[in-house]
Amino acid sequence: MANSGIPADTGPDLDPGPDPALPGRLRAWWAHRQWLDGAHEGASAAEVLAATGWARSVGGAAPYLGLFARAGLDRAAVDAAVAALEVHELPSARGCTYVLPAADYALGLAAGAAAPEADIASAAKHLGVTQDEVEKLCLAVTDSLSPDRPLDPPAIREAVGDAVRGLGEAGRKRGLSTTLPLALGLLQSRGRIRRVPSNGRLDQQRYGYVGWDQPVKGSAAELAERYFSWAAPASVKHFRWFSGFTAATAKAALGPLELTALPGTDLLMPVELAEEFARFRPPAEPRYALLAGIDGIHLLHRDLPRLIDPADAQRPVPAAREGRVFGTEADPQTHIVVDRGRIVGFWEYDTERQEIVHQLFVPFDDALREAVRRTEEFVRDQLGDARGFSLDSPKSRAPKIAAMRAAATS
Repeated sequence: MANSGIPADTGPDLDPGPDPALPGRLRAWWAHRQWLDGAHEGASAAEVLAATGWARSVGGAAPYLGLFARAGLDRAAVDAAVAALEVHELPSARGCTYVLPAADYALGLAAGAAAPEADIASAAKHLGVTQDEVEKLCLAVTDSLSPDRPLDPPAIREAVGDAVRGLGEAGRKRGLSTTLPLALGLLQSRGRIRRVPSNGRLDQQRYGYVGWDQPVKGSAAELAERYFSWAAPASVKHFRWFSGFTAATAKAALGPLELTALPGTDLLMPVELAEEFARFRPPAEPRYALLAGIDGIHLLHRDLPRLIDPADAQRPVPAAREGRVFGTEADPQTHIVVDRGRIVGFWEYDTERQEIVHQLFVPFDDALREAVRRTEEFVRDQLGDARGFSLDSPKSRAPKIAAMRAAATS
């Protein structure tokens, strides 16, 4: 039976009394649902993303690190999946780029469709760009592209000629020097073109564009159903963060779903998962994973304190201003080490020494040593670096690395 968006507790008995073990149990459950328990070695990139959620991509190593941690996938396997269009980087939730499985392309594009329209409305207001002008440019761009020969933006500008208009100093101040990005964004959201990484890799932001014919369809309720299969238990606030929906749209999206509340919390989950959660107990042995700071274990909810043990909340943030502590951050400022859902350390990659540098909150035991060794080998031999985002560089992260080294020896 569907409910009205913020469901009553109609599911199984989840022991609603005070439970001091609940935070740890929840963290371990989230890690289990995120396939960070070592049980899915060898799964394909599409299978991982379908089961655990779309992987945020900002020109850094996050998709590679996440797929390696969950299924042991090497870079060649991931790049082959991208080349075969089994997975692809698309503008989706909130208009942000994620790596999606093919089964979700239509829904992902539908989820992000409003963002380019908002960009055009802003350009119309501040720069005098008209919708008709952008639509005409869209036609010129699609006419210039083939489905198999990527053109980069300079080549597209040359091909469409006067259909692109420069926006002068006013445009440059707003980060929009010509009308071309508006057309490219709109065409991507409509599934008419797609970006192809120039060297086939996800950890860079150099692209060509090809023609495409991808349907765009999907409802808010479908997105909600996907989200709660990946992220439950999660709150309405968590879902709104991920989707970018208003309160009214989020409530309507949740209406068709059969969700139940986790007693004593504002967290919701599908009834069938609630029954599984009632039986779930955290693994007795550690299960370490080295992940990007924007990995789905964090970013599906963007509620960092839920992954932090209270004992770690007051830890200083590496290389941050004095007094800034981990428990007050919205997002990790480094890559993270996770054990059964709990963040147990920071890490970065030192390209000069070709090694992982870490600051750990737990003893450096054999299992953790092996997780570091495997990830270090993967980054060194297959990625060359582990950028957090496109503008991250060895120079920019040097203060964090120095701070972590100092903390490890103090």
